[in-house]
Amino acid sequence: MINDAVDLLVIFVLAAFLGFEVISKVPSILHTPLMSGSNAIHGIILVGAMFIASQAQGALQTALAFVAVFLATLNIVGGVVVTDRMLDMFKSRQQAKAVRPEDGVKSDTKR
Repeated sequence: MINDAVDLLVIFVLAAFLGFEVISKVPSILHTPLMSGSNAIHGIILVGAMFIASQAQGALQTALAFVAVFLATLNIVGGVVVTDRMLDMFKSRQQAKAVRPEDGVKSDTKR
């Protein structure tokens, strides 16, 4: 049993290291499509977490299922926010000057 846990821990650490290395090598122009794919995967994870939550028996399983649903939802929301910010970087400079981010008022209007 301990050998299985050590094996799983080694696989987890190697997967985390490999994932970090792969993501850090992605050019910035590809981050937006990568985040969109990641959001889709997190959506599938959320559906799975909700399915598992519906099958939970007992307080511990229900609590762990709630945490899984919460974290999956947090991943989706964070991914959407990051993707939105990245898409804002690709807007033309004229669009960026047209609206001031502080108050949403066009810059050519007078107060």
